Amino acid sequence: MTEPAQIKIRQAAKRLDLDYEDGSSLSFPAEFLRVQPPAGPGVAELVAGKRLVQILAAEPTGSCALRLKFSDGYESSLYSWDYLRELGREQQVRWRHYLHLLEQAGLERD
Repeated sequence: MTEPAQIKIRQAAKRLDLDYEDGSSLSFPAEFLRVQPPAGPGVAELVAGKRLVQILAAEPTGSCALRLKFSDGYESSLYSWDYLRELGREQQVRWRHYLHLLEQAGLERD
């Protein structure tokens, strides 16, 4: 997958914007990216209490991925360009599913 031409962290809005050469773009809330980290096969962890999390840094790693550093100290995962495109396509469905799982577990976003 092609890496974006421009990577922007919008601190006030708590968002990450990716702009591509072909004119397409992706925009993600920091909370969404924090609760949807890349995981190995069969690995899923429900992360709660991240409504106020911010992205502190977005560092490209070679030409294949982005390392995000969050205000809660989390920074261990590499978000591949393919995974970010997948998240962009599935953002609404994944967000609804996440909220449903939180409710089932009796957890909150705050």
